[in-house]
Amino acid sequence: MEMRRGPAGPELGLAALCAAILLASCGQDGSFAAAEPKVAGVRTAVFPTVVELFQSQGCSSCPPANENLNAIAGRADVLALSFAVTYWDRLGWRDTFANPAFTQRQWDYATSGNRDHVSTPQMIVNGRDVLIGNRRAELEARIAASRLTSGPTIVAANGRVTIGGAPTGPPATVWLVRYDPRVHNVPVRAGENGGRTLPHQNIVRALDPIGQWTGAAESFTVPASSNPAYRSAVIVQQGRGGPIIAAGRI
Repeated sequence: MEMRRGPAGPELGLAALCAAILLASCGQDGSFAAAEPKVAGVRTAVFPTVVELFQSQGCSSCPPANENLNAIAGRADVLALSFAVTYWDRLGWRDTFANPAFTQRQWDYATSGNRDHVSTPQMIVNGRDVLIGNRRAELEARIAASRLTSGPTIVAANGRVTIGGAPTGPPATVWLVRYDPRVHNVPVRAGENGGRTLPHQNIVRALDPIGQWTGAAESFTVPASSNPAYRSAVIVQQGRGGPIIAAGRI
């Protein structure tokens, strides 16, 4: 499905198009840093490649994209995140994980990229590369080509996360992501996928900005998670929908 901006705001296109991240490691202190030569006493780590899938249980073209994300969900070199959007909810089935904030995140990417529409299934790699989510070969190629090789360190300890100092461009948003790594098999009872049971993994349950980073080392409070089963990650991103400059699980 594609959704376009009209004169009075977003409009829902009814054509069912549905078309249109080196091993990650961290030191014992939980730090993530850009890859650097191995030197005695220096930890070496790399950022995971952030892959965001925007999908809906009501989209008939989304199940193959879900399968692609599920296939990379456990990889250490990838931070795979599934965002359930809301604009399919009016067509017969309300997505059980959908959140208006996730739809807004997709629109923020569209605005940043000068696009007047959003669609499902859409994948965005490190905030830069946009592709159709059901194209596995292209996804693997983008992951390999989009790895982050520089950026500020991310250190998490004692309920706080510290973003290290580094040269930077525009102010960056520090996002706290809570996602569920478990597989949820969802029976869909209506809409285009009615009668199917769809497996979902790494479903994002919350995405919150916890501060702004402008290049100097700065520490931010990390609220306690609402569910012990959820996992947490931090993403440092130019603006709200620009390139991702650092990311790490915490």
